[in-house]
Amino acid sequence: MGSVPSSFKAAYVTPLLKKPDLDSADPKSYRPIANLSVQSKLLERLVARQLLNYLNAAKLLPERQSAYRAYHSTATAVTKVLADILLALDKGDIAVLTLLDLSAAFDTVDHAILLRRLEVSYSLGGAMLSWFGSYLDGRTQFIRCGRLSSDPTASICCVAQGSVLGPILFLLYTADVLPLIERYNLHPHGYADDT
Repeated sequence: MGSVPSSFKAAYVTPLLKKPDLDSADPKSYRPIANLSVQSKLLERLVARQLLNYLNAAKLLPERQSAYRAYHSTATAVTKVLADILLALDKGDIAVLTLLDLSAAFDTVDHAILLRRLEVSYSLGGAMLSWFGSYLDGRTQFIRCGRLSSDPTASICCVAQGSVLGPILFLLYTADVLPLIERYNLHPHGYADDT
């Protein structure tokens, strides 16, 4: 009940060039996309639906966070940021746009901290928290490029980019950043791993 089969936790990573004009010889030019089994993605979709229903009903998702949720797209993020700038200018305030883009953000999620946040900030416990612990623990990945593959390695601190739950868990992991910025009378807006 509170565990994920280990066969669902193995991913092969396909390096995709971020933009066609980037240097293909530079590893930084690539975005690692984790490819998981169809069964794993189906299970993740079911869990994601239940998790988002709970978070939305309890109003636990940050209001100013777009991406990976219904009615919170790139367009709504840009519209909100533009509206905040125009409102500030209309009031005679100074408007400054500062952008924060975390490099390899999904690769920096500490599993122990994420599980603690799920428990304390989002009141997940029992079988649900055990399930997420199992989901995060024992994950492996290997690089596959054409016919070549690397040896599998453990994924000890990340949420898989390319998974269904990874982006949602990242939002929950970083949700306190926006209220922290708001304490300084600023108007932040988050979109995926950008603020």
